[in-house]
Parts: sequence; structure tokens; C-alpha cells
Amino acid sequence: MPDAIMALAGWIGATAALGLVAALFLRGKVKWGWFGAALLLMAAYDALLTRGYGHIPLHFWPSDWNWEGKAMALALSLAVALALGARRVGLTLQQDRKGLPGALVLSAALVAVFLGLALYFPGQGTDADTLAFQLTMPGLDEELFYRGVLLLMLNEAFARPLSILGAPMGWGALISSVAFGLAHALGYSEGGFTFDALTMALTGGPALLLVWLREKTGSLLLPVLLHNFANSISLLV
Repeated sequence: MPDAIMALAGWIGATAALGLVAALFLRGKVKWGWFGAALLLMAAYDALLTRGYGHIPLHFWPSDWNWEGKAMALALSLAVALALGARRVGLTLQQDRKGLPGALVLSAALVAVFLGLALYFPGQGTDADTLAFQLTMPGLDEELFYRGVLLLMLNEAFARPLSILGAPMGWGALISSVAFGLAHALGYSEGGFTFDALTMALTGGPALLLVWLREKTGSLLLPVLLHNFANSISLLV
């Protein structure tokens, strides 16, 4: 548990540091209440995702996958989404008609890349539990949190001053994507932090593209579908 707490501190600390860098550029235009709430949400999310760092004895069924932690984290994100407004966090099937064509082009390109990688690096078989998990939980949980409620809070804190190919973007897009990458690449063990630059690039980079899709369409639908496709395609080919 101490290692997990240190990893959490590093994750939130790095995210907070990037927020302070953003504040230097924005010169007093940051809404600190929203940023503080985002950091607190990250802490609550991590506590649930890890099942209270192993102290919540909840088991749906025997599995090597964290169904229980994902379900609790997803429930938290859903509760926050409903409190903030489902449409505001992208929890809608409705797509922005003007943004959808460009979003579909990028989505098709990403599908081709993920499929190509899966064919080049074939999987080694799977089982029903693994396939069911990868087809559902990563995208549902992580997209609603990182590209949904967390992104909304960060956008409220830092605004979205840029239009990138028709999608409103700002520091929130960058900070949420870095937080997503760090969640996979940053760890703590044996008295020191660990960091995998390749993992950071392979998660944080695509996260920015998923933010663009969410902002372009106003919906989390495409990000969720692409996320689960990326996680599961190597199990199917």
C-alpha cells in the first residue's frame, strides 16, 4: 500500500505541476476551484480503481482482471457526470453533424493502424473473461473519466482557447492526456519512482487524438469504441 500511495502522489503531483505551468501562461485566468476538484477526483478515482488499495473485499467472480475496481471507478464517473450534466461530459449518442465527417476519417485511420499492429504483432489466444473485459471495461471506464468528467473539469479550469481542425482544445486536453499516460507509465517501487517513456508515448499520444474526437463530435461514443477496439483486436486476429 505505501508504494501505491506514493505512485498516487506522483501521478497527482505531476498533473498539478503541469497545471501550474499552464497557469503561468494564462496569467490569472485559471479557475482554481475546478482544478482542485479535478485533482481530488483523481484521488477518489484511484482509490476506487484499486479497490481501496486492496482493502475492499469485493469479487464479482474469479478473474485475473479488475472488474470490481473498474466498476466502482465507472460508478464514480457516472455519478459525477450526472451531477455536472451528461451532455456536458459527452455522455450522449448524439454526434455533432459538422464534426462527424472529420471524426470518422480519423477513426478509420486509427482502426487501420490498430488492425495493422495487431496483424504484425499477433496475440497468443484468449479466453472469454479476457475478451469480455477488453471489449468493455477499458473504454467505458477510462473514456468517461479521462475524456469525460476529468476533461470537463480541466476545461472549466483552463478554458479552450484554440480551435484545432474545428475542435475546441486547450490545456485541459493536454493535461488530461498526460494524466492518462502517466497512469500507465508512472509507478513506484523499491523506494523510487519508475517511468516508462515508451508506454507514455503509446498511451498519452493516442489520448490526445481521443480528446480531439470527443471535442469534435461532442460525444464519447467514438473514443469508447476505438479504445475497446484497440484493446481487443489483437485477441481476435
